[in-house]
Parts: sequence; structure tokens; C-alpha cells
Amino acid sequence: MLTRRLGAAGPAVSAIGLGAMGMSDFYGPADEAESVATIHAALDAGVTLIDTGDFYGMGHNELLIRDALKGRRRENAILSVKYGAQRDPAGNWLGFASDPAATKTALAYTLKRLGTDYVDIYRPARVSAAPIEETVGAIADLVKAGYVRHIGLSEAGAANIRRAHAVHPIVDLQIEYSIMSRGVEREILPTLRELGIGMTAYGVLSRGLISDSALAGGSMGGFRSHSPRFQGENLDRNLGLVRALKAVADEKGATVAQLAIAWVASRGDDIVPLVGARKRERLAEALQAVQVVLSAEDIARIEAAAAPEAVAGGRYPEAQMAMLDSER
Repeated sequence: MLTRRLGAAGPAVSAIGLGAMGMSDFYGPADEAESVATIHAALDAGVTLIDTGDFYGMGHNELLIRDALKGRRRENAILSVKYGAQRDPAGNWLGFASDPAATKTALAYTLKRLGTDYVDIYRPARVSAAPIEETVGAIADLVKAGYVRHIGLSEAGAANIRRAHAVHPIVDLQIEYSIMSRGVEREILPTLRELGIGMTAYGVLSRGLISDSALAGGSMGGFRSHSPRFQGENLDRNLGLVRALKAVADEKGATVAQLAIAWVASRGDDIVPLVGARKRERLAEALQAVQVVLSAEDIARIEAAAAPEAVAGGRYPEAQMAMLDSER
């Protein structure tokens, strides 16, 4: 497994990271034993970066990762944790809290659930009403106390990235980035590069839209049943783009998912794609993307096949888009 460094001040991590969210939430039931086996397979393949959130399954995801890491060397896993999303017992979204008290309380619970005495990268899931300086200052206190190694952000816009980085070095921004979600290229990515901040890219398959399974009419349940890109005519138009991408993938001897991951990875050594595999077979497919070498001509064809203006529907429903500082 190749490695990349997250920002000028961050850790070296595997060139592809594992996003564990779907093992606990948002995409329907998952097999817990298979989830643990998939995490084991990732670690055995040299994947070091594991991404989670304390609100994924209301703590279930952290407990799952704890089980998977039992008997493993803690230093072989770089645990990236998001916090701050507020949900009721039914799973409904209530907003985001990242003031200093909420920040420190959330980490205390996370450390217990993960069964560890430190988190490698800690980040608020969204920019909340609390000034970003106060949020980052609170995490900086946790860094000084040894409970956190590095500070990250998620879905922050350029202005708040600058404000946060002025308080304490930020190692990476986690944000959606794929062939079908390229808004980050306008202002956010140049800001990250100016400041020496890396990116962990989630949604690299556009929630499973860029896949052979989607082309074959696979299940579109869970989060996707509410996503604008998976609705009616939008889905038909977007699947047309995926078919065009598959034509390029076939010529490269790759799956369309591997092509999508390779494209994100090709955008710079400061970008680490996260793959949300829930099964070992999907993980194995995703990890083979590191073998897909894209020429300048390949990249031009990929970007022409799924031009930003051709993508139908936003990446989240309108209510959730309004919560994204990165979209303001």
C-alpha cells in the first residue's frame, strides 16, 4: 500500500482510507461479523486510515471499530473521528454542537467507546454556530493534554479554514469530492494547498452511483432514497454519465468504481480517497484502484464524460445542503 501525508503537519497514511460509516448507518442493515472482517482485511492490506463519526449508529460504529482493533497494534491504525451532529432516538437530525464543552464531552465518550486513550485526528462534523476559533481552541487543548494527535475539519468553507488554521495547524479537510462533485476545486482546494492542508475525500463513488451495481439496477435504499441524484429523471441522466465513464473504464481494464477512485487519487498527492466498503469483496475491488494509472488523455476523457454541468441534482437534499459551510 502506498502512503500519502495529510498536509504539511499531518501523519503519513495509506493512499486509500476506509470509511466505516455504512457499517452502522445510512445504507441499510450490515452484517457485523463481515464488517469486522472487512476492517481486518483493510488493515492486513496496509490500510491505516479508518474514518468514523460518533453519531454513526449513535456510537455503534466506534464500538465496532473497537472490536475490530482488539488484538491489533493500536499504532497501525490512524483513527479519524467526526463529532458534533445532534440526533434524537429516532435518528432525526437536530443540528450541530461544537462549542468547547460539547467538544470535550464528545471526545470523552469517543475514547471510552473506541477503547483508546487518544484519537489521531479529531474534527467537528460541520461548522456550527460556535465560532470556529473556539472549537479549534478546545481541540487544541485536547492536543496539549495528549488526547488528540491532530486536528481536522469537515465540510468547511475557505474563510473558516483560514480562521481555524490560524488558531492551530489543520492537517486535513474532509469533504465530498468525486467526478460528480467537483465544487471543491473552485476555492476550497486552492486554499488548502496554499495553507499546506491535505484532503480526505469521501463520496468518491457519489454514494454508489458510480458503480457497476448502479448500472445493473442495484438497491438504491438508505440515504440514496432521499438523495436528489437518485430521483426520477435525475437518476436516468446520471446513469447515462456512469455508462460513459464505464466505457473508459472498460478500455483501462478496470471497473467504473476503480476508475472513479483512481481519478480522485490522481488529483494530487495531498488527497486521500475514502472508500466506504462494507464487505471484503468491495474493499478488494476498491484497493485495486491504486493499480489504475491514468494518463492526461484518460483524465480528459473522464472529465468530459461526466462534466460538472451535466450532473443532475445536488449531493444532499436542500435542507442538508443549507448546513454545509463549504457550499455557502
